[in-house]
Amino acid sequence: MGYKTIFTVVMGDPGESTLLQGAVAMAEAHGAHLDILSLGVDPSTPGYYYAGANAMIEQQSLDRARSDAVDAGERVTAFMEGRAVRWTGMTAVAQIGSISQIVGAQARFADLVVLPKPYGENRSTADEAVLEAALFSAHVPVLVLPEGSAVSQPRRVVIGWNESAEAMGAIRAALPMIVADDVADIVIVDPPRHSADRSDPGGFLSQMLVRHGARPEVSVIAGTMPRVADVLARHCLDRNADLMVMGAYGHSRFREALLGGATRDALERATLPVLMYH
Repeated sequence: MGYKTIFTVVMGDPGESTLLQGAVAMAEAHGAHLDILSLGVDPSTPGYYYAGANAMIEQQSLDRARSDAVDAGERVTAFMEGRAVRWTGMTAVAQIGSISQIVGAQARFADLVVLPKPYGENRSTADEAVLEAALFSAHVPVLVLPEGSAVSQPRRVVIGWNESAEAMGAIRAALPMIVADDVADIVIVDPPRHSADRSDPGGFLSQMLVRHGARPEVSVIAGTMPRVADVLARHCLDRNADLMVMGAYGHSRFREALLGGATRDALERATLPVLMYH
């Protein structure tokens, strides 16, 4: 059991970034092959010309994206030099609207995608588009690494459990890390009164994890804060967690963009790695 192919996307200068360091650490810990896509993004909209623009300006934007992809690829090569991990480098250029197809086609063959936190300083719509491409086009679990965080062999994992298919998918994807940790903490916020395991919340999931060799415990907590993401974040802090596992986008992305939701809220305030699956 473990991850054999790990995929990540680099846009810009990787430098000493959390992203590449984290991806390399995961590949080393699991003996996996690391695929790195250096992506140049053309922010123009395909098929449209803006007022006063011409084909030459459009071509310049595309050329700049190609140059960015090549530069990123060269920096990735320099970063990876001498590292004891098998890896493959690729370059590509995409407009915002085509990121889903390009990233999705590459990421679909991976066991795990490692990406940076898509919201916050120095992040753009391209980062969010790459995350959604991995989740919705490639249908691959994504490990999101906030800047300054790291995880390869977590000792305490917090699992956000709401009985959804998305949460179950995330748990199955995280099994290599859940089984290896000291404690898998199943967290249930305000369990429904009429759930299938209402007499023993989290009991069936605990049984499943025990059979895989994990050491689960169940925490049933009240939603004492306005957002579920806030309750989970506080619980992770109280338990000194290394990783949070949760389902992604139980509601539509459009609804979450307008009204908020547990996925977007969790990503916006994340300070520790989050593994999600849709």
